[in-house]
Amino acid sequence: MYLRCIECGHTHPPTLRYACAACGGILRVEGESGLAPPPGLPPGMWRHAARLGVTDPGAIVSLGEGETPLLRAPHLEAAIPGFRGELWLKDETRNPSGSFKDRAISAGISKAIELGARGVVCASSGNAGASVAAYAARAGLGAIIIVPAHTPDGKVTQIAAHGAVLLKVPGHYSRSYDLAAALAERHGYANLTTTFINPWAVDGLKLVGPEIRAQLGGRVPDLVLVPTGSGPLVEGVARGFAAEGFAGAAGPRLVAVQAEGCAPIVRAFEAGAERVEAWGMPDTIASGISDPLIGYERDGTHTLRLVRQSGGTAVAVSDDALRGAMRLLARRAGLYAEPTGASPIAALPALLARGLVPEGAVVVCLITGHGFKDGRAYQEMPARIHPVPEPGDLAAVARLCESALAEKD
Repeated sequence: MYLRCIECGHTHPPTLRYACAACGGILRVEGESGLAPPPGLPPGMWRHAARLGVTDPGAIVSLGEGETPLLRAPHLEAAIPGFRGELWLKDETRNPSGSFKDRAISAGISKAIELGARGVVCASSGNAGASVAAYAARAGLGAIIIVPAHTPDGKVTQIAAHGAVLLKVPGHYSRSYDLAAALAERHGYANLTTTFINPWAVDGLKLVGPEIRAQLGGRVPDLVLVPTGSGPLVEGVARGFAAEGFAGAAGPRLVAVQAEGCAPIVRAFEAGAERVEAWGMPDTIASGISDPLIGYERDGTHTLRLVRQSGGTAVAVSDDALRGAMRLLARRAGLYAEPTGASPIAALPALLARGLVPEGAVVVCLITGHGFKDGRAYQEMPARIHPVPEPGDLAAVARLCESALAEKD
């Protein structure tokens, strides 16, 4: 195994390196460990340890991440006007800390331990920080998590519960990113920030594609919709299908979904630009994808290329659309998702309006984060909550229930 720059092709030994020494480009893990699945680990992605980058089974830190359910959503299909196909939900909320980040962090922290790291640091909008805090606690490592000061309380509470040192920085996420990079360089902690900065962590996401294909009985979906900040999950899906022999146009069309209040990749896609430019201050309820890419715009440019190579597209969704998608997921599919996790559902009407979802299409939406992480939008939604002044009057309570159930959602 080795690290290769995706931009200039320069190769590096398999160490804790975060950028190409020749050009500063993004590094990718090339090769696989061939490691036999270690006994005693919980079920999950390490069943495929041979395909990942860890060579020492004793370094693996797992909480049972990966191999999440893929759920058909017929009631949701019926609730989306104009949709005539199969809608599948890859439920990443089932990961141990409640988001897809656990896949990347398990791979990244395990390699860091193998390479002798004495602690970890992570910049996060919330989910990666919660994951790093949990896995560091599992490993007995010190963890420093840096988040924007406006990070939702649910995510902050989760991070703090695991005992990590939590630093709250005013302003946008990119300021947290810069501080994490500086601390990693100064103190020698492994940087587990889940942009493209840690190639070992990004490598842990490539199993998503093979999981989806296996769960579809060997079929390749027509579209895969991915909530997108800088875009490592887009790469994970693309690499996973490529490893199965379905690269580029032979694989699914990838849809990068961003929020209207922070959409640098969508802006570049729609302008026909080759490079992504940084966004200003984000303004969206979707904290998980509110990454302005300031200082690491090349991450967005790489994701833009991946989307185009797949024949896919990039879509921005409004906060109102996100709220509606959260409601639909909860009431038509039984999934409680944070705004970012619901963003693929919010994007479907726009894709349908543009004629990008053909009749009979197999569509997979990655539901990336659990609703317990940011439930504020749900608290503002109408709910069927009724006071019962006299619970002993069963007839009156029954009439109340029948009336409430007859109401439209």
